[in-house]
Amino acid sequence: MDLFEALYTTRAMRRVRPDPIPDDVQARILDAAIRAPSGGNQQNWRFMLVDDPELKNALGPLYRDSMDQLWSTIYAPQLAAAAAHPESPETAQFLKVQRSAQWLADHFEDVPLFMFPFCQHDPTGGSIYPAVWSAMLAARAEGVGSCLTVVLGIFHLAETLEILGVPADGGWILSGCVSFGYPTGKWAVAPRRPVQEVTYRNRWGRGSDLDFEGPLWTAGDTA
Repeated sequence: MDLFEALYTTRAMRRVRPDPIPDDVQARILDAAIRAPSGGNQQNWRFMLVDDPELKNALGPLYRDSMDQLWSTIYAPQLAAAAAHPESPETAQFLKVQRSAQWLADHFEDVPLFMFPFCQHDPTGGSIYPAVWSAMLAARAEGVGSCLTVVLGIFHLAETLEILGVPADGGWILSGCVSFGYPTGKWAVAPRRPVQEVTYRNRWGRGSDLDFEGPLWTAGDTA
């Protein structure tokens, strides 16, 4: 797969089929992940793969409760704004994402594979998230959709660590939960705010001089 195709089309794919992911595909995803850089090349990471139905049955209710808490706290203002302006384009986009996120919660037990990344003694995530993103890009190359979430670590950390059997004295930090599965939808370039709206140069608030109409890659660019 073309590198830019992977970069431009790897987005959150939460709606997936229950079909299992073959071991050789999992191996290529993880082998790509461990090639990522880490602080001091310490490679102080662990990747917990979860496909056991009993474990998913134990984690599913925690995940759904985490999402319920997320909607009622952090995202409550956006839900209220969506209710107040149901016809706006912003509302339509937000509710589309909200439905997708809720689908993952409602069907947690049906997702074929989860990966729980852990980093030792690094709360910044700088030594683990490059590996996580590499795993997600590798999954895209295999036709596997993925989505990184952190809600279990926010709302049900202790219970999650206990279910996964993580030692309490090793300094291991849960850095998220990545779902993997063959998507029911189509790959596409996700719409985003333009570069010039989110990029500064040399000083906060100063324009970057990068003013263009994106995206700069389209499907026709693939060789």
